[in-house]
Amino acid sequence: MTTSPGEAPAFEISRRTVLKAGAVGTAVAALPVTACSAAPAPVPPTSGPREVALRINGEVRTIDVEPRVTLLDALRERIGLTGTKKGCDRGECGSCTVLVDGRRVTSCLALAVMQDGRDVTTVEGLAADGELHPVQAAFVRQDALQCGFCTPGQVMSAVAVIEEGHTSSDDEIREWMSGNLCRCSCYPNIVAAVREAAQEVR
Repeated sequence: MTTSPGEAPAFEISRRTVLKAGAVGTAVAALPVTACSAAPAPVPPTSGPREVALRINGEVRTIDVEPRVTLLDALRERIGLTGTKKGCDRGECGSCTVLVDGRRVTSCLALAVMQDGRDVTTVEGLAADGELHPVQAAFVRQDALQCGFCTPGQVMSAVAVIEEGHTSSDDEIREWMSGNLCRCSCYPNIVAAVREAAQEVR
């Protein structure tokens, strides 16, 4: 396109520009109406506190916890039951063992929100009317502890082992108590305490 001297050049539209514009327009027209105008689907919240009701040692406790909070942290930090110990925080040592609906649970791996409505028993809930539970008393008599850090978890596991009926021999006790580690190596005394408590409970 030519222009006379002193005249501003006119805007040129090339064939390539026209083809590009046409292709974009066709693509937009082909989109479904819902894809352009519909509001996005609501996404359920993944964070924020949730209300959880737990029956802990016979008493219903209602707390607000984040979904990521473990049962162990809820017991220790929100409810104030510090008898349950945080050891490895990976479910390997057993020091955080509690009973949930009568079954052993490593509370560092259990989310508090998933225990809503369940019965939780900690070491604080074993004694009754000022009397130690038979397992607790046997641990004292057999001197089945040194530093004591693993003892709450050992006691809770021992209670469950006796209830489950896995105390017919020392080997069976060792097998079913093997998920609880004792860094002080009080294993012979622990086995003796479980054996004694099992005989008393029977």
